[in-house]
Amino acid sequence: MRAIFWSSATCLAIAGMSAMAQSVDGIDVQAVRQQAADLKADAEAFVNQVKDRGDIFQEEAATLSEGGTENMQRVASTRLPGGRAGPVDFDEIIEGASRNLGAGKGEAPQFIAFASLSMPPAALRQMIADMARAGGVVVFRGFPDNSMKTFAVKLGKIVDRQDDYANIGIDPRLFRAFNVQAVPTYVAVSSDFDLCAGFSCNTHVPPHDRIIGNITVEYALDSFAQGHGAGARVAAVALANLRKSRP
Repeated sequence: MRAIFWSSATCLAIAGMSAMAQSVDGIDVQAVRQQAADLKADAEAFVNQVKDRGDIFQEEAATLSEGGTENMQRVASTRLPGGRAGPVDFDEIIEGASRNLGAGKGEAPQFIAFASLSMPPAALRQMIADMARAGGVVVFRGFPDNSMKTFAVKLGKIVDRQDDYANIGIDPRLFRAFNVQAVPTYVAVSSDFDLCAGFSCNTHVPPHDRIIGNITVEYALDSFAQGHGAGARVAAVALANLRKSRP
């Protein structure tokens, strides 16, 4: 858009300079000014057209997003395999995904464990349980082989408590925002932040602590809290939640 406005201003400047030069030779100055005005009107019409197209694309993106969520809901309503904790509660996972799609300021999670179904089942099971007790979120990048059924089968063999599904999410934007290349990765952020909803935009994440490796949730939180870094405050609260909830 900036280039468009610059081009319009350039056209007007050139037209104005031409009018001054040609008036010396007896050329009709009014005609030149009218031509410049026409150029300005055309430029403004072009800018408005581009803006309108941008609005249309934005509406199409919103429709696509809503359609994707509805498709997940349709699949979730069909019979999917159960697991250790009973039926896989995709309603909880989808509700979380829907909230993320429309998340405003401060609604992105502040204590996150990035995970994959390729992790050892026992370690992943403990991570999910501890993150739920701490008040954090376990995030997966997406469905293996783009199959929700495969995801349900594998996750159902891992989750022990039905309530833990509320603390599981699928969100590639968080992986992109924090540039997560390996799992497990734990992140504790210093403050609220907006989660970018687009596929190619960049989320500006606040200062945060990060630790990578096959460690427990408690070890990660204790390291953050004792390190007095950017995520120490959030980590201290989550650590207190985790220890308080133990049987």
